[in-house]
Amino acid sequence: MSGMDIDKKLAVRTEGLTKQFGKNRLAVDNLDLDIKKGEIFSLLGPNGAGKTTTIKMLCCLLKPTGGTARIMGLDILKNPAKIKQIINVSPQETAVAPHLSVLENLVLVGQIYGLSGREAKRRAYRLIELMSLNERLRDPANKLSGGLLRRLSIAMALISDPKVLFLDEPTLGLDPKSRKTLWSLIRYLRGKKTVLLTTHYLEEADALADRIAIIDQGRLVALGTSEELKRQLGGMQVMTVKADSLSPAAMKNLKKIYPQTAIADSHLIIKAEKLDFNKVVDLLRGEGVKINWLSMKEPTLDEIYLKITGRSRDNEII
Repeated sequence: MSGMDIDKKLAVRTEGLTKQFGKNRLAVDNLDLDIKKGEIFSLLGPNGAGKTTTIKMLCCLLKPTGGTARIMGLDILKNPAKIKQIINVSPQETAVAPHLSVLENLVLVGQIYGLSGREAKRRAYRLIELMSLNERLRDPANKLSGGLLRRLSIAMALISDPKVLFLDEPTLGLDPKSRKTLWSLIRYLRGKKTVLLTTHYLEEADALADRIAIIDQGRLVALGTSEELKRQLGGMQVMTVKADSLSPAAMKNLKKIYPQTAIADSHLIIKAEKLDFNKVVDLLRGEGVKINWLSMKEPTLDEIYLKITGRSRDNEII
């Protein structure tokens, strides 16, 4: 496939994208990314990793120090005005007019983007339906909860019908119920829009993204689907077995296959990058072991994230 054919399938391509602030702070370091049209793509990383700086450069709000990027084939350095016509962003800080109603906020933004009053209203009502804001369309924005404000912010970003939608930490600070509701709305956009979302919630990237780029200290450190990252980077499967009369022979034979086998709290714990469920069961039964119950735990994105960045999401200050 030629480079031109590949470009036609891409919504975003960055090449050596770099941003340095002053002499000592390298916020984004030589970032190369290809994001396909219609996919939900996540930039995952700790606070200060360079996620928001990357978004600002792609939205033509911040000029890169080095490298460049193309949005739907348009160069961010050469065509910023054209790019701004085909993208939109829902920023971390929800930007709404607090004393205008939900409907008025949407119509106002639509008209700012050049829509007629009639068309702005038509799109506003459609987005209010999509975002389940029907019962609050006449309420002023300052009366909405955090979750409803985020829905309104995304609706405001969608009213211009962008080809590429940037969501910067879309569920930051929301309660679990509001977060799950917003996840459903974001999933609805898959295939309809290209969505680039930044997050430091591991479960969010795992649940939403077609592909995930993990960045740390401005550098790309891993890229792939959630399953690819777990497989490539050595996430561990863990089997826990509660059994009667576990013989020394059974333990010896298990350890030949899976060296990380041990007894903990009267349970048999087997760890490996790839466990063969049937092989373990057959071996134990062949040694006359009675299995009371067992469980299988797949590797998590949390393990991968910790391995790559050296920090747990739970230890970050939000």
